[in-house]
Amino acid sequence: MKRVIAIVLCVIVIMPSLDAQDFKMNHFIKALMQKMTIEEKLGQLNLPSSGDFVTGNAASSDIAKKIVAGKVGGIFNIKSLAKIKEVQKLAIEKSRLKIPLMFGMDVIHGYETVFPIPLGLSCTWDMNLIERSARIAANEASSDGINWTFSPMVDISRDPRWGRVSEGNGEDPFLGAQIAKAMVKGYQGDDLSKNNTIMSCVKHYALYGAVEAGRDYNTTDMSRVRMFNEYLMPYKAAVDAGVGSIMTSFNEVDGVPATANKWLLTDVLKKQWGFKGLVVSDYTGINEMVAHGIGNLQTVAARALMAGLDMDMVGEGLLTTTEQSLKDGKVTMARIDEACRKILEAKYKLGLFEDPYRYCDENRAKSEIYSISNRNEARSIAAQSFVLLKNQHQLLPIKKSGTVALLGPLADNAENMGGTWSVAANLSKSVSLKTGLNEVLGDKVKILYAKGSNLDDDSAFEKRAGMFGKSFKRDNRSAEEMISEALIIANKADVIIAALGESAEMSGESSSRTNIEIPQSQKNLLKALIKTGKPVVLVLFTGRPLALQWEQENVPAILNVWFGGSEAPYAIADVLFGDVNPSGKLSTTFPQNVGQVPLYYNHKNTGRPLTGNWFQKFQSNYIDISNEPVYPFGFGLSYSSFSYSEITLSSKKVKGNQDLTATITITNNSKIDGKEVAQLYIRDIVGSITRPVKELKGFQKINLAAGESKTVSFKITTDDLKFYNYELKYDWEPGEFQIMIGTNSNDVKMAIVNWEK
Repeated sequence: MKRVIAIVLCVIVIMPSLDAQDFKMNHFIKALMQKMTIEEKLGQLNLPSSGDFVTGNAASSDIAKKIVAGKVGGIFNIKSLAKIKEVQKLAIEKSRLKIPLMFGMDVIHGYETVFPIPLGLSCTWDMNLIERSARIAANEASSDGINWTFSPMVDISRDPRWGRVSEGNGEDPFLGAQIAKAMVKGYQGDDLSKNNTIMSCVKHYALYGAVEAGRDYNTTDMSRVRMFNEYLMPYKAAVDAGVGSIMTSFNEVDGVPATANKWLLTDVLKKQWGFKGLVVSDYTGINEMVAHGIGNLQTVAARALMAGLDMDMVGEGLLTTTEQSLKDGKVTMARIDEACRKILEAKYKLGLFEDPYRYCDENRAKSEIYSISNRNEARSIAAQSFVLLKNQHQLLPIKKSGTVALLGPLADNAENMGGTWSVAANLSKSVSLKTGLNEVLGDKVKILYAKGSNLDDDSAFEKRAGMFGKSFKRDNRSAEEMISEALIIANKADVIIAALGESAEMSGESSSRTNIEIPQSQKNLLKALIKTGKPVVLVLFTGRPLALQWEQENVPAILNVWFGGSEAPYAIADVLFGDVNPSGKLSTTFPQNVGQVPLYYNHKNTGRPLTGNWFQKFQSNYIDISNEPVYPFGFGLSYSSFSYSEITLSSKKVKGNQDLTATITITNNSKIDGKEVAQLYIRDIVGSITRPVKELKGFQKINLAAGESKTVSFKITTDDLKFYNYELKYDWEPGEFQIMIGTNSNDVKMAIVNWEK
């Protein structure tokens, strides 16, 4: 009797603390699950691609039969409001329990209004803009039936050979964490049940950006100290921001593929970080573990489920083998129920049980997708993502008069402007740089055009680099003929704009490269243009850091435009001709050549660090080139020029949990208004484990009018000093710290503080 009273009292005490909405959800899902068979529970764990009914009759497809049988939890890669309604209708009207489907899509950097590729977005260093891009993407996608996006990708990468560096936020965990939070907030808003928000899925958990040799899907191996200090921070930031779902990565972690790694999915993600959402595999991620060599399909599916995976993308391993694994004692009913519950909870939070068609609003779709206001914002954001790498003798901005030669294979290719992973884009609405310049400039500037070269001399390579409707319509003339034509045009112009670099699909998934230079055919064109003596502006399209040593030494002006999205041509015109002052800063280091890779700013010192100018024998350096990058992390020029004062510290000695304020004055010394990103770096000089030479700990993007000075202050606390020590305890240690503030990771002012316990 006493035990019963204790339980009742416990319930009375606990119940009021439960969120009323959570209580209602738990009651609803518990009642629903009591009605479900094991087949229906496993069906919720199944996430097929739209596959055989994208272009066919959904009602007669194989997937349709599974939906009716309750064997599908969600569908991804449908882009058709009518088709989504049709498929949802199957679940609601034909299946036994009428459980609605979720509809996902890779809305990576915009829906039909396409923003810069994520690597480009990261170079804005503006969290409001980044959040706004995700908010617009969610608004468009949700009006067209989509309620789940497999974004953001927050994998830290220091290897530009890896194609998916284009899809992430660069090399720094602190910057990556801020962007992760902004993207999750942009997609999910404050209430997932609103019909203009969508559930975010952070990926790829974990360490995917550290694949060996920069080759996609490859092995990853590192210490846990390095994992926690250098790679896991952005994933945790997304969890702390309330992300609704997590996608596992293809690579292994500690010798166990991430999709079946219990330490990663349960011990760290769910227990240590407190993640409450659903965990989904990547495309056929369960099945691919067979090739990894850890068992047959039934074995790997059981391992994945028991490790903490909730949903199986495409492979159907959980759907087809789990009942037998349950009989064999390889999985538990409790774990099946937990996984099913996570998916039902996501659907409940999205409001799908209340209204399965809430994301299918034809009126919204007509007015909100690819609207003028969305396109205008995309144009503005794109212009702020571009990074001015060089501007000798202030060649840029170009005057809005005279004649300009627009040359190169990317000058008149509309389909490539949006970049990789623009799966929802309507390429028929894309415009080329040539068209954009003409529309923006009108009759003020005469634009002369020639292609000048193919993307690459190798036609087979060019075909691989022009997938998904982004071909280059190869010119069959000889390289010499094309360059000759370009030189004729160039000699008639006052300024040459060379639109060169990568195609959209030369980066992205399964687009790793061993040669990270501009293709030789284009470089030959560029060299010929330089020889004319005319001023040359290189408009560089790329989805990764490229090796630009020759270009930096020989080309007067270089504007890196990444792939700026659906409005890229107009944004490029805005920057080239001075309507927008560039303010982008690199979120990745640009090496001299691929032999320096991996090259990143927050490296550790060796016992023999290079102390003088290159070259020093028996120190850590190369015998053929220096250790330095062409462009360091955080680098980016402006049409304005900025200077930094010395740092003022609120105290040179700090104790315990006291705060430190570091202040610096920044002056715009030019006659042009501009934006500058002040960057705060800290170095822990002595630690119980080795510490990086510097780490980004803060940044502020400020507007400075011509001639204006502003004081910028950074509040530094012991939280900024913390790291994971050898025992993986997250704490700070007393001692001396270098406080650095500057315009990039190389060019900083420095002060020293002593911080005592």
